[in-house]
Amino acid sequence: MNKIRRISVHVDEPDPGRFYWVLMEEGGDASQWAELQSADEGYDMWLDALQAGMRALERLASDERIGPRIAGDDEDSSPVGETQFLS
Repeated sequence: MNKIRRISVHVDEPDPGRFYWVLMEEGGDASQWAELQSADEGYDMWLDALQAGMRALERLASDERIGPRIAGDDEDSSPVGETQFLS
């Protein structure tokens, strides 16, 4: 199974009192991060923006047991720690 994608969620406040969630993904090494997605509209509360960002991150995972994976992953393979028994 391929590695889990390294995606972070943070909240930005470009204008006082308007909060936007942002998803960033690690690039070639840990010092390179690129914006993956961001909120189209701002939120009045920081917590609302953070929670919406977390939901956006959750939607990137096709399987909540294993999270978002690097392209080319085998979605039918067993998650780490799950044992398959052959009959």
